[in-house]
Amino acid sequence: MAGFRSLARQVRDPGCDTALRRYSLRKCLERFAPYGHRATWDHLCSRHRFGPEDRELDPGRLIAALDELEEARAVWLAYEEEFAARRRREKHDGLRGLGALDDWHRRVWGGNGVVRCGDPAVHPSDPLPEVLRRLITALERGPGERCPVCSGPRIEWTGSGDTDEPWLGPVCGDCGVGVPRAVLTSGALARAREERDRSLASAA
Repeated sequence: MAGFRSLARQVRDPGCDTALRRYSLRKCLERFAPYGHRATWDHLCSRHRFGPEDRELDPGRLIAALDELEEARAVWLAYEEEFAARRRREKHDGLRGLGALDDWHRRVWGGNGVVRCGDPAVHPSDPLPEVLRRLITALERGPGERCPVCSGPRIEWTGSGDTDEPWLGPVCGDCGVGVPRAVLTSGALARAREERDRSLASAA
């Protein structure tokens, strides 16, 4: 199975036909897709102005999309390296767990679904590297009241119950990203749950 770097080389290879280069870019999203596969593809298509099913398109657009994806991946992998080193130091010092933050990291290690978007057509329009830098800043700063990506105040709760499934829980009602619980205060989480409960009650 080809890795991200091998697939990226195919995208850049002028000796490959455009359809294969497009296919290789799509396959890159199986290795790294911050919004989830479909939403990240929709994002790249929108930002770099090619259709989701285009087979013959300007290779320059594919390379520009790959550049954005590669930069975002570099941002995230650098953060993961730093996080892993910090956790090793903390474990050496006797601090064994970070609760919700540790659990979240285990689910998204490698960068897939870091800020998953449940609706593939609803996601931030900003460049992926910038979105990930904002998320990393929020992770390092600690819990807040707003979306770490767009600073939107509308945090909604999807799904029911308190399941730990990564696609259920707090979602930004403005930009559509799934917000890691670890970056929200207990008050913000409680308000999102209460709003969900009120909506369920009014629909019953």
